[in-house]
Amino acid sequence: MSTTEIFLLAMLLIFVAPYLVWRIFRTDYFAPLAIVQIIMGIVLGPGVIGAFFPEYHKFVFNPDVVKTLNGVAQWGVMLFVMLAGIELDLKKVWRYRRESATTAGLSLGIPLVFGCGAALLLLNYPGWIGPKGAAWQFMLGTGMACAVTALPVLVLLMEKLDILRQPMGQRILRYASLDDVAIWGVLALIMLDWERVGRQASFLLAFAVLTFGYRRLMARLPKADRWYVALIWLIACAFGADWAGLHFMVGAFLAGVVMDADWFEQEQLDGLFKNVLLVLMPVFFLSTGLRTKWDLGGYSVFFAAGLLLFASVGGKLAGAHIAGRMLGWKPGEASIIGWLLQTKGLIEIIFANILLDKAIITPETFTALLLMAAGSTMLTIPAVHPKLSRAQHSGLLEQASS
Repeated sequence: MSTTEIFLLAMLLIFVAPYLVWRIFRTDYFAPLAIVQIIMGIVLGPGVIGAFFPEYHKFVFNPDVVKTLNGVAQWGVMLFVMLAGIELDLKKVWRYRRESATTAGLSLGIPLVFGCGAALLLLNYPGWIGPKGAAWQFMLGTGMACAVTALPVLVLLMEKLDILRQPMGQRILRYASLDDVAIWGVLALIMLDWERVGRQASFLLAFAVLTFGYRRLMARLPKADRWYVALIWLIACAFGADWAGLHFMVGAFLAGVVMDADWFEQEQLDGLFKNVLLVLMPVFFLSTGLRTKWDLGGYSVFFAAGLLLFASVGGKLAGAHIAGRMLGWKPGEASIIGWLLQTKGLIEIIFANILLDKAIITPETFTALLLMAAGSTMLTIPAVHPKLSRAQHSGLLEQASS
């Protein structure tokens, strides 16, 4: 078979397997299609299918096919991260800055501390820290992976729960948006390369100057031209960030965060977001799954995943409850907000991919983080739905302040 035919066979697996599992087993309540795709990416990787059918796995996912898949995946995740940046509404965050800063700070800081504690425990055993990772980078990176809130997946879940446009849903979006900004800032700190600090400073300075010109240009362009220019801007920012050693996904996020959502039609933004999820992100999930490893033994990886899951969920819930006490929330709000904010999914996986790319973590740690992200997201709707039903019955959401 030619490389093209094998590539198409791999693409067939990528799209058929998750869809069948999602439809046949009706997993939507606890695992939306995106989460099933993440899990199937792990299953189709070397740790599961590759272990049972090694020859077939090597045949389908040979180096040439993997390179092609990685190219498609990189473009898809760049678009996805840019859209996540565009969706951030920093004006609303500023308007409700005291409440937003308090909640976002606690819901990010406490799971970060819990995650750093879990990473410190893992540092006592060989095989978890990457060959190029310093201990502080490993701890901060793992801690931040536990603290991440996956904003795009959070939007999908709140749409499913029918609270996205309600006051509580808008509050949660503000908290998650502020956390997203902090997360990428910490990532830039972790990626700081003192040998290339001159390049990084040059990139950030050039980015600041060019952003001023870019924003003025976009305001003057007709709407028909804005998407095309936005894609050019995305590629240029991603290239600059990668050249500087900050990673192309940091550049993609920066490219999006300086854009205004009202430059584009909301329907077009929503449509592109859904199409990227449908068409390109499944390839990213599979290419992510191909990087998973179980060389330390399945039990060790599952233990690490459980430890990180406890740090993530426990930290978010603790942070939300402390914020609720400080801000005088009504009974039940803290639990709902904490469970929704602990949703992981795509952003955490992107974050973990960057740590793996930079050899700060090993493939085994990456696998544990991937399992933690899937478990965290799958817990969300089963945990929130009954709490939300009780809150709606008691009129909590109608009374919630915006």
